[in-house]
This record gives sequence, C-alpha cells and structure tokens, in this order.
Amino acid sequence: MAMAVAQHHRESTSGSISISNQRDRQREREQLDAGKYVRYTAEQVEALERVYAECPKPSSLRRQQLIREFPILANIEPKQIKVWFQNRRCREKQRKESSKLQTVNRKLSAMNKLLMEENERLQKQVSQLVCENGHMKQQLHTPSAPNADGSCESAANASQQSLRDTNNPAGLLSIAEETLAEFLSKATGTAVDWVQMPGMKPGPDSVGIFAISQSCSGVAARACGLVSLEPTKIAEILKDRPAWFRECRSLEVFTMFPAGNGGTIELIYTQIYAPTTLAPARDFWTLRYTTTLDNDSIVVCERSLSGSGPNAPPPPQFIRAVMLPSGYLIRPCDGGGSIIHIVDHLNLEAWSVPEVVRPLYQSSKVVAQKMTIAALRYIRQIAQETSGEVVYSMGRQPAVLRTFSQRLSRGFNDAFNGFTNDGWTLLSCDGSEDVVLTINLTKNVLNHCNPAHSLSMVGGILCAKASMLLQNVPPAVLVRFLREHRSEWADFNVDAYSAAALKANAYAFPGMRPTRFTGNQIIIPLGHTIEHEELLEVVRLEGHSLTPEDTFVSRDIHLLQICSGIDETAEGACSELVFAPIDEMFPDDAPLVPSGFRISPLDAKPEIVAQRTLDLTSSLDVGPSTSAGAADASSSSTSRSVLTIAFQFPFESSLQDSVANMARQYVRSVISSVQRVALAIAPSGATPAVAPKMTPVSPEALTLAHWICLFCSYSLGSELLGTASMGDDAVLKHLWHHPDAILCCSLKSLPVLIFANQAGLDMLETTLMALQDVTLDKVFDDSGRKALFAEFPKIMQQGFACLPAGICMSTMGRHVSFGQAIAWKVFDVDENSVHCLAFTFINWSFL
Repeated sequence: MAMAVAQHHRESTSGSISISNQRDRQREREQLDAGKYVRYTAEQVEALERVYAECPKPSSLRRQQLIREFPILANIEPKQIKVWFQNRRCREKQRKESSKLQTVNRKLSAMNKLLMEENERLQKQVSQLVCENGHMKQQLHTPSAPNADGSCESAANASQQSLRDTNNPAGLLSIAEETLAEFLSKATGTAVDWVQMPGMKPGPDSVGIFAISQSCSGVAARACGLVSLEPTKIAEILKDRPAWFRECRSLEVFTMFPAGNGGTIELIYTQIYAPTTLAPARDFWTLRYTTTLDNDSIVVCERSLSGSGPNAPPPPQFIRAVMLPSGYLIRPCDGGGSIIHIVDHLNLEAWSVPEVVRPLYQSSKVVAQKMTIAALRYIRQIAQETSGEVVYSMGRQPAVLRTFSQRLSRGFNDAFNGFTNDGWTLLSCDGSEDVVLTINLTKNVLNHCNPAHSLSMVGGILCAKASMLLQNVPPAVLVRFLREHRSEWADFNVDAYSAAALKANAYAFPGMRPTRFTGNQIIIPLGHTIEHEELLEVVRLEGHSLTPEDTFVSRDIHLLQICSGIDETAEGACSELVFAPIDEMFPDDAPLVPSGFRISPLDAKPEIVAQRTLDLTSSLDVGPSTSAGAADASSSSTSRSVLTIAFQFPFESSLQDSVANMARQYVRSVISSVQRVALAIAPSGATPAVAPKMTPVSPEALTLAHWICLFCSYSLGSELLGTASMGDDAVLKHLWHHPDAILCCSLKSLPVLIFANQAGLDMLETTLMALQDVTLDKVFDDSGRKALFAEFPKIMQQGFACLPAGICMSTMGRHVSFGQAIAWKVFDVDENSVHCLAFTFINWSFL
C-alpha cells in the first residue's frame, strides 16, 4: 500500500513538472512571436536608426549595451533588437537593388530609344539610296535639258549671298539657321553615310553609340549616349572645349550677341595643337549658334566662316582648317538625365603635311577618338563624380586631379609644338638623329599662385624633341612597356637633375650628388577615367646616395604621370606617357615641367609582294618573317605609327650649353632604347622598321648587288666599293653599309624605288618595307627634278650623268642637302635590257 502511494506521488509530481515545462515553452514561443511583430514607437525607431547609421550589424554585446544606453528601449528584448537590425539591413539591400534596377531600366530604355532612332535613320538612308539609284537610272536614259532660265538662278544666288553676309547680324543669323539645319540632318538624319565605329559596339555598359563617315568631304564622327546630367549643364561643359579636348590650345570668343529667338550667336577663334613635330598646328574661325528647340532640346552648332568678316589669315605655325556644320543636340530624358548627339565634321587640310603623317588628318577614326568619344566620356566622368560614384585616393578632389592631367597634357603639347608667341626659339637641329633643341628664356618654372613653390634659378626651359616612324609595333604595348619598365630607357641621374631643378638647393645640377638607382619603381594610382582609358598616378623611383655622408638620406624621385591609350582594341586612339617631377608632398598648384612620349597610329596600309623581284628588299628585310615562302605571298597588312618624344629641362643661364649637350645625348639614348624595345615587343612574324638588320641572302639580291657595282664600274670607270675582287656575299654586305646613300628606281611611267642601302634609308627616313611607296619625283625638290629631267636623255644615251649639288626631300618632309649625285643605268645581263636606274648621293646631310 505504501509503495502504491509513493508511486502515485511520483507520477503526480512528474506530471505537474511536465505541465510547467510546457507552459514555459509556450510562454517563450509567445515572447519570440511577439518579438517578430512588436510595434516600435517613433522614439525607439529614431534611436535604432541612429545606431544603424553608425553600425548596421551590431554584436550581441553592442545590442545589450544599446538597451542600457537608451532607456526607451528597456522593454525590448535583445533578440527583438537583433531581428529589427536584420530586417533593416534587408530593407536597405532591397532598396539599393531596386534603385539599381530602376537605373539600369532607364538606361536600357534610353538606349533602346537611341537604337530605334538609329534604325529609323538607317531605313530612311536605304530609301534615299533607292530613290537616288532610280533617279540615276532615269538620267542615264533621258538626255538632260539645258537650263532655260539662267538669269533667275543667278539672281537667286545673289540674293542668298547677300543674306549670308557676315558683316551684319541678319547675315550671321541666316548662316546660323542654315548651320542648325545641316547639323540636325547629320545628327539624326541621312546627310552623312554613317558606319559603326570599329570595336565600339553599343550595349548597356558602353559609353554610347559611335559612328564614322564612310564617304564624305573631310573627316566626320558621330556619337550618341545617355548622361545623368541636365541639358543646360551638359551644354556648359561641352562649350568649354579646352577642358575636355586635350589638343585644344585656346578658344576665344570675340563677339557674342542674342539671335532674337532666345538663342545666342558667337564668333570664335580656336587653335589646335599639332599631334606631332612633323606637321603644323591648326586654327579655326567659326560661328557658334546656341538655341532651344520646341521640344526643349538644346542645340549648340558650329561651322567655319568664309568670305568677309573676321576671317583673318592664320598666324605663323598655323594652317587654317575648316569646320563643317558640327555640334551637340541635347534632349531631356524621361526620368532625369539627357540624351546627347555629338557630330564633329572637319576638313584638316591634309595637303599641308608630309605624306607619311597624312592619315592623322584623313582618318575619321582619329577624329572620333580625340574629339567625339572624348567629349562623351568627359561628360559621363563629370556625371559620375557629381553623383559620388567615383572615389579617388590620397584625398584629392576630382577637379584637382583633372586639372593635373590637363596641365601635364598641355605642358607636353606646348613643348613639342614650340610656338614662338610662347617664347620658344630654335636652338639647334641635329640631322642625323632628328633631335631638335628649342629654348624658352621667358618660361621659368614660376608658380604665380604660390611663389613658395616656384623655381628660384634664373634661366629658362630647354626642350629636346624628335619624331620617328614605327612599323608593326602596337602603340598600346609599347607605352605599357615604357610605363612598367622605366629602367630600360630612362637615366636616373637625368630624372634626378630634373627633380632637383624644381627645388631651391645647391644640388640642382648633374654630377654634384652621385646617386645610384636601385631599379625599383613603385606606381601609386591617383585616379582613372570611367573606362580606364587614362590613368593618373605617382611614380616613386628608389635611389640611394653613393657618398658616405649622405648614406641615410633618401634620394627617391617622385613623378606625376598620365598614361593613356593602353587599350589595343581602340582603333585610332593615340597612346601617351607623360610625366613631370614633383615633390613628395606636392601641392595642388605645384609647378610641372612635363616630358614624355606620344604614339599616333597611322592607318594600316596594304603591301603587295611580287612573286619574283630582283631587288634587295626581300633579302634585307627586317625581322624573322622573311623567308623563301614570302615571295609567294600576295598581300599583307602593315601597321604604322609616329612616335613623338619631347623632354624638357630647366636650366640656369650659365649652364645652357652644358644642359643642351646633356639633353641632346639623352634623347639620342632614349631613341636607341625605344628602337631596341620596339624590336623586342614586336609581334611574332611582324617586322618592326626601327633597326634594319641583315637576313639570309637570296640569289636575286646577290645578283642585283653585283649588277649595281658592275655597271657603276663600266659607266664611271671607278669601283663603287673600292675593289672588284670581292665575293658575292661581301659585295652585298659592303653595298648595304656604304657611307653614301644609294638608291635604285624602276624604269616605269611612274618610277618607284626598289632598293636603298642603310644610308639611303636614313636619308629618306623610311624603311625597306615602305620604300616601294616612294616615287622618284618625291625624292627631289623642284630644281632637282628639273636638273634630273634635263640630264635624263644623257643618262639613257651614255649610261650615266652627274647631277650638281642640290636639295632632296625625306619622306618626313625634311630637306636634305647633297654635294653631288651620280646616276647610272643598271642592265639585266641575262636579258640585255635596262633593269633600273641607280643613284648615289654624296656628302648628304639634313638641313
């Protein structure tokens, strides 16, 4: 009985405990459920939001501390606060994703609208071409009727000419309205046959849609894109052309007056830097018309003025170029932002530059990269900086970094253009290496904003500059190599001199503090553009003193540097590496003396290789691609580019000659290093034309070399190489290295050069691969051509003739003087016919 009572007691006790545990778990579930749906007062939410702004994900200890710090949260469990922060982070993530999706959706809608407009424009263009084709067919089958009313047409032309008089506002308004209509027809119509810019496909992540002209007068490019700025702000930015167009030297508004319809008319004079030392700069006299259309779109259109008015002759060192109707169409976009249409249409007067660099003035891709695409990229950069999407290092403001980039680029352009009205004068020119020295005695490195950062020495700036032709060397690859491997071409002591010249100390001249460069360079990024097409960075070169007393003194050198054009797929874009020595803690207004490199690509030219040619080009070609199979190739493509080098050196007046000698030798060494680097980085199978070298000799090459020397001896009675007892291989080798320039040209209606030895290539400033593009009439100047034509019958009758001293021209447009030229016939012994004419130029030198 007692055992039964005890068992009953245990069962009742365990039952009561089980019920109690169930009640506790139910209470915990209710509290937890209540924590999920607890209602917070406005004061509690405000307190939690303040903490969330400081720490979106507080720890458990921080949440408990939060309850103690804010009594208003005392009735809330820590787990409830944890749930609130989780929900708050989730809402923030959803908000950001929603905002991002809305932005992408707006961008895609705008891009879709642009593509639909482009499709509509292309359909109109197709319809127009079909109509023109039908009209041409009709004209071919119908004789044209004479104009029966010529007097009416003449009167209409006279009336139109009076309306276009640039001396009165009515005439200027007429020109402005005509410019507006022509610009809109190019931007949204079919006035120009546009084709897509190579390598620039439209898409949600692209800057915009880009096109270039296929067949029109001059060169033209077009762009359209979406930017998150208001139309008035965009118009203001684009009208400030020197801010975004790096080659714009100056823009001056001479006259501005209202157009009477809410718009303005401006008369503008603009100067554009030359892209290389081989060509003069350009300038424009233009009318710029700004107005607002009925759909609230802003239009800024521009064109050159001709006839009377402010169309003054261009100043020295400038060629007057023509701007055909161009401009910007800026339309407000639904949901904010703007849609921009940009058109640049120019005639850069390519006739005024040497033929080798004419592609820079005849390529629409070059205009697109330098102006059209650059303008759209600059606007998008400003838009991202305004929205806070761009963050730069070292605490520099975006506007300050943009100013640094502009100052570096402008200083480099000023240096190698060397305008006389800036104080530059020619000091000397070294013909053998094409090193030109200019000096500016009025351009001390003075900082008017902060005299404390000015150069104290009295003297000026000396610039050593040169240009050279590169072939089959990718500009982007070469610039990347020069940037990443500075020790391969630069002299640390010269860098140290330039850096010390910016400081007011006693060690500003070479040799006074010997320093060893460790070979290490550290690149510190400062900023970059949105597509990384331009990088702004600080380069630190590590150096150590070689004197015991300065062992623990840092001799590091700091350079401010911009690098652009490192994308190999960007057709028409030039590649630049520009740098200037700076102090380690350089202020925003630090003085800059830029130096650097610019590589401007020329359009690829086709090269036709004959199957069997009796010339030396095939055997003295450059690079490993020359082989027996090369003679069977029918066609290939060669990429060419022009490299411009400019280095600036501050100097004291008493050391001008020493600095000039140092600068000349330094640039020579840089040229040699760049040639070596170009040979090393040339693609496999390509033939960089910067340092010709001998390759395995073909029988045809030996035959031609033998004929040249043999008939020189027959005609002139003297040995060209000094002796006749020489093997065939030795003949070719000695002919190639002969000190006089030896050229051979074909006997055709338009004689072209088929061979030149090393001295001949140096005189013509060309390469073996490009030699076949040079005709004989381009070698001589006018008086030289007259002398050659006068002696030509004598050459054909007696076999040779001597030409007096005169002037010939290199392919770079430079004048070359020679003491005497001798011409003789070279026969084909097997066929007993004249194979070519040979020339030797004695004692030649650049002027």
